Amino acid sequence: MTKYVAYYRVSTAKQGSSGLGLEAQEATVARYIKEGDELVSPPFVEVESGRRSDRPQLAKALARCRVMGATLIVAKVDRLTRSASFLETVLASGVPVVFCDLPGIQGAVGEFILRQMANIAQLEAGLISERTKAALRAKVERDGQWDRNASHHLVPGAGQAEATKAAQEKAEARASDLLPIIQEIQDAGTTSLGGIAKALNERDIPTARGRKWQAVQVKRILDRAAA
Repeated sequence: MTKYVAYYRVSTAKQGSSGLGLEAQEATVARYIKEGDELVSPPFVEVESGRRSDRPQLAKALARCRVMGATLIVAKVDRLTRSASFLETVLASGVPVVFCDLPGIQGAVGEFILRQMANIAQLEAGLISERTKAALRAKVERDGQWDRNASHHLVPGAGQAEATKAAQEKAEARASDLLPIIQEIQDAGTTSLGGIAKALNERDIPTARGRKWQAVQVKRILDRAAA
């Protein structure tokens, strides 16, 4: 007969209170336990990120295992940790550990394989972190400035305001460049909006969007200059 002490970890308080994630782990452990084995009560449930190493419930579970000569049982290896150094500490605690998703990970060879898997998991966690940070930077650049006191950590509309301001400044700069040319066309006797548009097209001067000039676009330039 083997005694087991169950350790479950959920990433959020919501998962812990609702049973989401926890119920699946409990079912996995229940399927693993063989007839004649004993699952010591109560289980130890941690609400904590897998990247953190300060796990009071895990420490209690390991202590219970040492006292009772029991084996720590975990539904999945990623429920224990994604940190190779932390997993090394657990393996060095003197408590045998069983992972339901890796039943063959036992003994010296099993521990070696487990450490390699933990290194890969730690690399994956680092890559996820890098991708998350890159996505956040892109979102901040697009939608607003980082502000921990703001809703969703972003200043609502800040990105749009900056984009609008930049577009206005660019339009004003282009209008400033075009005005001397329009003035030359007017001084030459062409004063109608349509005539000025035609003259700009004849000079191969495109609009800001690379298109042909029309009267309404000339009017916008003149209105902007007047403002």
